[in-house]
Parts: sequence; structure tokens; C-alpha cells
Amino acid sequence: MGIFMNQKLEDMLSLALETPEDVREQTGTLNVGFDTASRTWELIVKYNGSLDELTIQGIKVEYLIAGYAILTVPEEQVEEVADLPQIEYVEMPKRYFYQAVTPTAASCLPQVLLKDPYLTGENVMIAILDSGIEYRLPDFRKENGDTRIRFLWDQTLNREFTEEEINQALAAETESAQYALLPSRDVNGHGTAVAAIAAGSLVLGRGVPGAEGYSGAAPGADLVIVKLGRPSPLGFPRTTEIMRGVVYALKKAQQLGQPLVINLSFGNTYGSHDGSSLLERFLDNAAEIGRTVICVGSGNEGSSGGHLAGNVDTETRIELAVSGYESTLNIQFWKNYNDVYRIYLRSPGGQREELSPAIMGGEGRRFRGKYTLRMEQTRILVYWGEPAPYSVAQEVYLEMIPEGRPYLNSGVWTMEIEPVEVVTGQYYLYLPSAAVRNEQTRFYKPTPLVTLTTPSAAAKVITVGAFDSTYDTYADFSGRGYADSERTIGVVMAGLTKPDIVAPGVGILAPDVYGGYSAFNGTSFATPIVSGSAALLMEWGIVRGNDPFLYGEKVKAYLRAGAQPLRGEAEYPNDRVGFGKLCVSASLPE
Repeated sequence: MGIFMNQKLEDMLSLALETPEDVREQTGTLNVGFDTASRTWELIVKYNGSLDELTIQGIKVEYLIAGYAILTVPEEQVEEVADLPQIEYVEMPKRYFYQAVTPTAASCLPQVLLKDPYLTGENVMIAILDSGIEYRLPDFRKENGDTRIRFLWDQTLNREFTEEEINQALAAETESAQYALLPSRDVNGHGTAVAAIAAGSLVLGRGVPGAEGYSGAAPGADLVIVKLGRPSPLGFPRTTEIMRGVVYALKKAQQLGQPLVINLSFGNTYGSHDGSSLLERFLDNAAEIGRTVICVGSGNEGSSGGHLAGNVDTETRIELAVSGYESTLNIQFWKNYNDVYRIYLRSPGGQREELSPAIMGGEGRRFRGKYTLRMEQTRILVYWGEPAPYSVAQEVYLEMIPEGRPYLNSGVWTMEIEPVEVVTGQYYLYLPSAAVRNEQTRFYKPTPLVTLTTPSAAAKVITVGAFDSTYDTYADFSGRGYADSERTIGVVMAGLTKPDIVAPGVGILAPDVYGGYSAFNGTSFATPIVSGSAALLMEWGIVRGNDPFLYGEKVKAYLRAGAQPLRGEAEYPNDRVGFGKLCVSASLPE
């Protein structure tokens, strides 16, 4: 295999294109974006100039913003399309996973909601990109019973519903008649809870103890709901659905002339966690369009055991526990390109194989390519990548697939790293999200640092972690970020801290799709508290005319400045809680 393969293709896409379709399907990761019926790939591209010539060739081109587009390309033409001079980089979609006190209780919100300046988020738009919404709940209605949802775009139905259409459905006399007029449902409940935490109306709690006088952080804001599409009924949204939703929200904000907050309460663990993925760079561009703020949860991987990092001085052993009933598993090994290691893998039964078939001398010493190992009853796809045009990191990707049995061999898999040429000696390993692996599948000595999920490493978003407001302490599940100034494959820039702040994320009360209230845990539910808070600041600044430039990085700066300390955190900012816990009243300029 030649060392100068098409470097416009990300490593995972290159591996997918070189892997037989039946094997891709078995992995569950290498087939994301491929449609078996049409034999086409849905791909994300960064481009320059025009892609109109592709439409002439029958390739579907969906222009987004800032030089990003989604292409639908026949599999046999992917390499040809990538070779076009106007195509800069190509990624395949990834799957993203959805990541209780009342939301206003512990973030200094009553001081601005119930007292002067009596902020509600009025005339600010909050876009919730999630699993949908139970639009019939009083939490999303005005005092006269009309909806507060300006638009609802259901990607699974490929339909947009306007405010007028939602009101027509609400006016129907029976539930069946309502859903006949507007058939969009939130079967998961995640999106309904997130929307209510961000912007639920002031309601009387519907007789639920502890929910009297419940409201979201910005109960007067307008809502735009994007129910993200899923490739299968049991699947998760993909990168492409998220990007389409972001563009949709930007256009609606421009159409209505309103400031915009976009809430993204999901993530995944794939990538070098340095903000270099196309989705993260896309969000950085989106955050600079119009009067916009984007809030992203840091994920719930802090204590999941799915990440390990360290330094190679002498031979290093890494032990990974693989539980029973694990149908497939992938491992990402990231390192600095200057470092050269020999890497060996040992199975639970003791078989030992080298992951790199050769370490060559001279300029060609760094191997690139794909090959397959067979260890006991396991097929292991190994892919050595190269730095990408937008990332300095090198990835070694392993996909483990059982052979002749439904599950992987359980037990301890060991990775041995032997230094050949050491410059930094650093390495970073990641497992799939805790949402798709068994709890007992984890590294024996995991590292909690840099466990924030993609896309929360984007520089221009507000990255939100979680704390436990009962004990006023960091929530250990919350994804941790950057406090390692010597990390050589991460984004360590002046002023960049991840997470930016934390908000309550343990026991957050929110309505469920059954008409009651439930307690929710996770950064998914801390993030909309910050989204609603950003809407309050934008109302104060833009809508009321106190500061027409209060959007984007300025909102982040004000929220950071108003953040308060937590127990056990001696220095700020840090990788656990950023600049501290959210306090809206202290974030408003005097």
C-alpha cells in the first residue's frame, strides 16, 4: 500500500472504503453514512470555489455555510470526488449520543427573573437540536394556550411545522386529532426535557410535588425545535443531521431578525479531542454568523473509564477490560507524529501480535495503511493514519470484531508500547461512548483528563460541564478538558479553556413526555441552563438596547466573569469546572 494515499480523506473514511461491506455493517461505526439501497455515501466536505459541476454528474450537493457542504456520492466515485482541486477535506458522518433541582434554583437566575431587570429571554430565539418535543405540554405554551414554538422541523418526517400549524393542532379536541394534524413525537423524551430546562414556561407544576412554579431558565424566549433525523429507528443522529439543523436555525434567526442561542446536548468520543474535526470547525464558523451563541455539553465520559493517557519512557503496558456480551469494540490510539513506537497487542488467552508490521528506516519509517490481524476468535482491523491538513495528531485505529461467535473474547486485553524514537512520549487512547459499550468495558487505570466529547472542543462555543448543586461540587461524570499545557496533540491556545463553566447537572427537574416531572442527570441538562442564561443576557443587551454587541464570545466572557467558585476547586480556570459555576446575576454588567 502506497504511503501517499489520498490525504483529503479522514482516517476512518479511508478505512471504511477499504473494508468489505459486510464487515463495515458488523462494526456499526464504519458504515455510518452509507446507504445500502442506493450504494451511496453521505459525506461532509470542506471546499473552495463551486461544486456545481458535481450536480451535473448526478451527485447531490447540499451547500451549508462557510465552505462546508454535504455530498451524496456513489461509493465508486468517492476517491474521484475527493481528488477534485476544490475539495479540501472529506469526513464521513459520526453517531452522536444524547448526554434533578429545578433549573433556575442554583444558578443565580431568580435574581434576574423575579427581580429587576425581570429578564425572560423575550424576543430571543433558542434552537433546541435534539430528539424532538412534546409540543402539547403547557411548558411550551403562552398564557392564552398558544404555542411558543415558532418552528418545528422534524427531520425524521422531512417536514417543517409553523407556529400557525402547531396552534391548529393544539386547538383540536382530541389527542388523536392533534397528532393527525402534527404527527411529530418525542419518543425519547430527551429533547422535551432539554427544551423545558432552557425555556419552559412558568407553570404551576401540574400537581407534581416540588414542581410548583416551575419554569425554565428563559421562560419568555421563542423556541425553534429541530428533531434530529436518525438513520434507523434505534439509532442516533449523525453529524450531517446536526449540521443541517444548525444551518436551519441560523436561517430562521435571520428571517425573524432575532438573536439566536443554539443548544447541543450530545457528543461522541471519536477524534483527537483538539477541536479539529469538521463539525467543530463548522460550529466555530457558525458561531460567527449573525448574533449567535452556541452552547455544547462537555459529555458524560469523565468517570466512564473510556480514556487513558500517559508518557512512554520505557516499555509501557496498558490493560483494557472487555466485559462479556460486547459485540464489537473500537480503540483509538492518538500520538504525536514525531514519536515512533512499536505497539503490541496481547489477547486474554496470551496471543501477542505487533500492530505495526514494520518500522522502516529513514524518511519512510512511519507506516501508513490498513491490515487485519486474527487473535483467538477476534478479527482486528488496524489502520495507521497520518496527520490531516487540520490536525497534527497521528491515529492508530483498531476495530475488534468477533469471528465464529456473537461476542468478543472477554477478559484483559493488553497493549504494550515500546519506544523507538521519543520526542514527546505522549499517547492518548479512547473507547466508544459509554452509551454503546458495557459498563465493565474500560481501562484499568483510566485518565479523567481530556474526556470532553466532540463537538465540545470547538473554540467558539460555550462548553458546559456539570456540578452537583446539592454538595456544591464537581460532578465526576462531567467531561473534563484542557489543563495540560504540555499536551502536544491538543489545542492549547491562549485563552482557551474547556469547559468554560459548569451548571447544575445532577437531579435536574424537567417535564417528561407523560405529563409529569422527572429528575435528570448529565451535562445534557446542564447545557440548556446555560443556553437559557445566554438568552437572558442577549435580551438585556440586544433586545433592550443596553449592549447591541452582546453575542458570541462576549456572552462567553460575561458568563465566565460572573462564574462562582465551588468546593474543592482551588485554582481557576481548571479542566474540571473551567472558570466556575454559572451565576447569571453576577454576569450582567453593572
